[in-house]
Amino acid sequence: MNVATNLNKAEAAEHYTQMLLIRRFEETCAQQYMQGNIRGFLHLYIGEEAIAVGSMASLEPEDYVVSHYRDHGHALAKGLDPKVVMAELFGKSTGCSGGKGGSMHLFDVTRKFMGGYAIVGGQLPIAVGLALAIKYERGSGAVLCFFGDGAVNEGEFHEALNLASLWALPVLFILENNLYGMGTHVDQTHAGGRDIYLAAEGYKIPAAQIDGMDLVAVKEAVGEALTRVRSGSGPVFLEAMAYRFRGHSMSDPSTYRDRSEVEEWSLKDPIELFKRVALAQELLTPDQIGSIEREIADSIEAAVRFADESPVPDPDALYENVYS
Repeated sequence: MNVATNLNKAEAAEHYTQMLLIRRFEETCAQQYMQGNIRGFLHLYIGEEAIAVGSMASLEPEDYVVSHYRDHGHALAKGLDPKVVMAELFGKSTGCSGGKGGSMHLFDVTRKFMGGYAIVGGQLPIAVGLALAIKYERGSGAVLCFFGDGAVNEGEFHEALNLASLWALPVLFILENNLYGMGTHVDQTHAGGRDIYLAAEGYKIPAAQIDGMDLVAVKEAVGEALTRVRSGSGPVFLEAMAYRFRGHSMSDPSTYRDRSEVEEWSLKDPIELFKRVALAQELLTPDQIGSIEREIADSIEAAVRFADESPVPDPDALYENVYS
């Protein structure tokens, strides 16, 4: 990671703050889940923060983001208020989806964050539809579509890539390959193993594999890809290699992973890697880091308090936003 040649001090502080916010938010979610304040499924984004933050750094206001069920990090990086995200996880009416979506269905149309999707691969055709709308209306925006390695075995994956390429749509496909689809290693589920990006070549889509634990590498690759996408040249495919430090969900003890593997990847923690280099190159100071930690702690505390004090949805809300 060569931070100094790519970021100024303000950018370094902003990116570090965003990554640390996601990490602390997710750690707090785990605590709240154990206390029973968050129910249902909960999939944490811990370990993959550099992908969300590095990707969002190159977005313009008119760009859309479509995510998967591990969507908290993407939502926060896109600028959603931690308070309304936490309230959604608590199932409260002040949540970004009115308390009716929960962890896997965060939405904010005003920020063009078009949701997480619990159906594996379900977000891919949604992203293609949004990109088609942009092209139809001769817009200048692009669509970032995040998905996991488990989605590449779904039919929607191939349909989406095929149509996006045929119609030269402005969509950037970002595969977050954290090596595991639930509890099964990607080497056992995909013939391409750890080189899934090569599948895009069959659809004549430019593709590359990047280090998803390196924020600067992600930011540069996504920036270059979006330049091509916005030019009207069609879609681009990036495979970001990463690792989730927790199990598939809070109910997953993650016993299928060797301790040595987890320890090896923990040495590549994207936040610690970025902090170490930024400190060495004097883009961040120890005092700044301490201040950021305190600000985030206060923000998370406020988010939990807001969620806890918010009301549950009124029963009549069941009939809102329903098409007939």
